[in-house]
Amino acid sequence: MSKEGKKATKEKIILGIDPGTNIMGYGLILVEGNKYSLIQFGVIHLKKYSGHELKLKKIFERITGLIDEYHPDAVALEAPFYGENVQSMLKLGRAQGVAMAAALAREIPIAEYSPKKVKQSVTGNGNSSKEQVAEMLKTLLHIKEIPKLLDATDALAVALCHHFHDGRLQTRGRSAGWKAFLEENPNRIKG
Repeated sequence: MSKEGKKATKEKIILGIDPGTNIMGYGLILVEGNKYSLIQFGVIHLKKYSGHELKLKKIFERITGLIDEYHPDAVALEAPFYGENVQSMLKLGRAQGVAMAAALAREIPIAEYSPKKVKQSVTGNGNSSKEQVAEMLKTLLHIKEIPKLLDATDALAVALCHHFHDGRLQTRGRSAGWKAFLEENPNRIKG
């Protein structure tokens, strides 16, 4: 779909990415107002590539390819969570950075969400399992069959999280409540 067609109908496409160095999930959703629907989801298999540098090159190429094919209006990524293995974290951070660079090279805005925020947004529970997230997405996006590799549904969850937060990252210390909500969402007030 061309950018002109999306703008005329006030549609937007969000590409969600679940970064990984062996398997990277991706998911695309179409948003029309408050409605959303599934476009495509899947995984990028990287285990077959021997060197980390080659994996990073393939991530850049595949994410750029998805961007060129679907023309997303935003790219949302799941932030790496802190683990015990520093080397794994470094590699995961590089994979995420390359995916971000692919979006930025096409001048597409990016947003990052913690795994807990993504789960909370989709299931209502920040401690949900990958399986629970996948089951909820099956219902929300009318997915016929949950894929074997849940990295794909994790990526869809990131895209949906971005839609639910309307691209605004939540900040600590910000005023909460109805007053703040109404100030931030004047288009939702019926007069």
